[in-house]
Amino acid sequence: MPSKFKPANGSKSKIKIKRNDLVVVIAGKDKGKSAHRVLRVIASKQRVLVEGVGMVKKHVKPNPQRNIAGGILEQEAPIHISNVMLVDSDGKGTRVGYQSDGDKKTRVARTNGGQIAEQIPKK
Repeated sequence: MPSKFKPANGSKSKIKIKRNDLVVVIAGKDKGKSAHRVLRVIASKQRVLVEGVGMVKKHVKPNPQRNIAGGILEQEAPIHISNVMLVDSDGKGTRVGYQSDGDKKTRVARTNGGQIAEQIPKK
């Protein structure tokens, strides 16, 4: 039986946001804050885990075998990919386009046409 919320043919839209990209939240309780880094992309559920956004409290049991003290931890919850927008070189949210240079395909910002640089993870 086809689901009401999923396409019948099983096709999904292409995910244009990658890990370590800088994004700005455009909807929800964390809307309008500065740019944040994407920690993880969950493609099957169309969700992203964004650093410092969607914080929830999780109650953890102590586990001495794994050196877990237990208590109440605060961690990020995944948010839907439609609620975030990639940041361009000007620091504004932008849609993503693609440009092919020979055999290479690069992401470009729709706002200023600039190439979206691959982010280097901060350590």
